[in-house]
Amino acid sequence: MWSILVLRDVFLGAHRFDLVQEHLGIARNVLAARLKRLVEHGLVEKRQYQARPPRFEYHLTRKGLDLQPVLIGLMQWGDRYVADADGGPVVLEHRACGHPVRAVTLCEACDEPVSPRQITARPRDSR
Repeated sequence: MWSILVLRDVFLGAHRFDLVQEHLGIARNVLAARLKRLVEHGLVEKRQYQARPPRFEYHLTRKGLDLQPVLIGLMQWGDRYVADADGGPVVLEHRACGHPVRAVTLCEACDEPVSPRQITARPRDSR
């Protein structure tokens, strides 16, 4: 669970260890281990921003950025089922127009929204 929360914080702009640690209230050793694992799996990359002492920022890689729909979907779910009546603590907005964004499942061919009840699973090689 910590890994998803760390990814969410980095996605929302918390790139420095201390900031992520402060936001999540996670033990420093646990956060260090999660960040190390996320780097090893290619979801996050370290970028040095200070030489003495060495200090690093953490940024999502392309692989990590591709988790954006998952992170937004989890945030939407939490806002709907876990947050208080006023909603979650963060609203994601489209920079160009200022309106809220949400994760939507679209058909690859017709670009229409698809609900969970409209989806069928099949083995990949069955067509």
